[in-house]
This record gives sequence, structure tokens and C-alpha cells, in this order.
Amino acid sequence: MAQHNEEGVWGEDEAAHYLESKGYRICERDWKCGKRDIDIIALTPDDKIMVFIEVKTRSTNDYINPIEAVDYRKIRNLGWAADTYIRQYNISNEVRFDIISIVGVKPMIDKIEHIENAFNPLLL
Repeated sequence: MAQHNEEGVWGEDEAAHYLESKGYRICERDWKCGKRDIDIIALTPDDKIMVFIEVKTRSTNDYINPIEAVDYRKIRNLGWAADTYIRQYNISNEVRFDIISIVGVKPMIDKIEHIENAFNPLLL
């Protein structure tokens, strides 16, 4: 596996641990819809909101902030994949799209940032 892929898997693992520590219930990890994927699908601690989460992992913030890597195309693809998931599983919960940014090198996290309601694919 390429190093950037290993870094991404490590980041997703750390993001899942972070969410669980905050009371979220992880429903899916790396859910695929054709070529589109959703890193983490979780329920908020009160089980009211289904959250579709994009995880961005970088070894440093020097080049580009991980959050800035979630561009228009990625947001559109996440929206399509989330729509498929919602229809496939008859989800009736409220929906939210978050980003978790992880900066660090395994096993050390320098910074983790959880941005709730980071974007709305319907507004693009």
C-alpha cells in the first residue's frame, strides 16, 4: 500500500476513535457507491443526526490545510453517495456533512479538528 494510502487509513482510524470518544456511533467506514466513497458514516450521540464525514489527513499543514482539500468535486460526490446511502437504507434522520482534519504522522497526532456542518452539497 502506498504511504499516502496508509496515512489515510491511519487518519480514518483516528477520526473514528475521536468520534466514538465523543459518543458518536459509527455506522459505516469507507462506504462505497461505485467510484464514490464516504470515509465515515455515524450517528450523533442522541441518534438524531446521520453524519457523513470526510477525513483529511496530512503529515504537515505547511503545504495545504487538509480542510482546503475538500473541493467542489469532492463535495458533489459526497452528496451523491450520501443520497444513495439514504435511499438504500431508508434513512429518516436529519443529515449533516462534517470534515475531520488530522495533521500528524503515525502514531502522533499534532492536531485534530472536527468541523460540524462543514458544507451542504445541495447549496453548490
